[in-house]
Amino acid sequence: MKDLNTPILLSGPGDVSLPWAQRIVSRYAGQAKVKAVNLASVDVGTSTRLRIEVDHDAPELLPQRWFVKTPSLAWKSRAITALPRFLHKEVRFYQRLSGHIPLKMPRILAAESRFGRGSILVMSDLAEHDFRPGRAADALSVEQARLVVGHLAKLHGRYWNRPAVLHQHRWLNGFSQQVEHSMGALLAVPLMKRGLARAGGYVVTGLHKPAIRYAANRRRYKRLLANEPMTLVHYDCHPGNIFWTDREPGFLDWQLVRWGEGVGDIAYFLATGLQPELRRAHERSLLQHYAAELESAGVGAVNDNALFRRYQAHLVYPFEAMTVTLAIGGMMQAEANLELVRRTAIAAADHDSFAILEP
Repeated sequence: MKDLNTPILLSGPGDVSLPWAQRIVSRYAGQAKVKAVNLASVDVGTSTRLRIEVDHDAPELLPQRWFVKTPSLAWKSRAITALPRFLHKEVRFYQRLSGHIPLKMPRILAAESRFGRGSILVMSDLAEHDFRPGRAADALSVEQARLVVGHLAKLHGRYWNRPAVLHQHRWLNGFSQQVEHSMGALLAVPLMKRGLARAGGYVVTGLHKPAIRYAANRRRYKRLLANEPMTLVHYDCHPGNIFWTDREPGFLDWQLVRWGEGVGDIAYFLATGLQPELRRAHERSLLQHYAAELESAGVGAVNDNALFRRYQAHLVYPFEAMTVTLAIGGMMQAEANLELVRRTAIAAADHDSFAILEP
């Protein structure tokens, strides 16, 4: 690569230009020329996502369809994500950790973060490789779920209870997570109440009081959901953050990556990714598959009953996350958000998950 220090930050879609694309192409092929740049689409949610077609004469070195993430143009989403610097954290993840992760991920072409000026990720568009992106409200099959669970076990097994690696990457649970927890504690009750009101009949009334009680005591419950052993977790593993290469899953959107309890990823994924009837029928066997894959990765014997109990407890978080997302608005397509609220609410109610967290 060349000219790694040449700035590539964008203040908005209007900054996409031939000279901007040329700065990125020149990192890979100094003599290559960009002939044209077309901004194909703009999607605004938790971040601003641009699809860009770049006509250049080095297609053997880098793709011609790019996917770009910049800070959200929606003021509410930006207010929630800017202070904890979620996109900055994802940039740091791709720069420092992604090369060691045993999962399929998109090819990163450029990544930059400058304090006070913003962050940007430029990656190969999934369509360049005929990969199929997931959608947030996709209802996955048992076979797909088994694949995702197995891949998450590989990730968790790689970093399972490794304090030296945790110490090396303390930034994962550093400033970003501290700000997130502080903001969450401050806003938890009003956002939970607003989300429940907006959800209407998608959430059974029996969940309202325990959900608000959880929000009022969020710091304590979060500590209960962060037991040992710790590992590297995605923390936002819903179908929209998964893509498919033939039959194999790949993983996107690492803005919330951190050290945490691995089964939390499994709870989040199964609660969001499966229709309730399918989850009820197969969640125990999928948890057993997860345990077996962890053991194959060398973490030692896993107690199936204890693992299932922790899974039940962790189901409160996907419900909280989707309800708060609904309360804020503009961070996810509304119909998909409501469907994920419905699925996660049913999962939490099925297992009486809020009660499990009570002393």
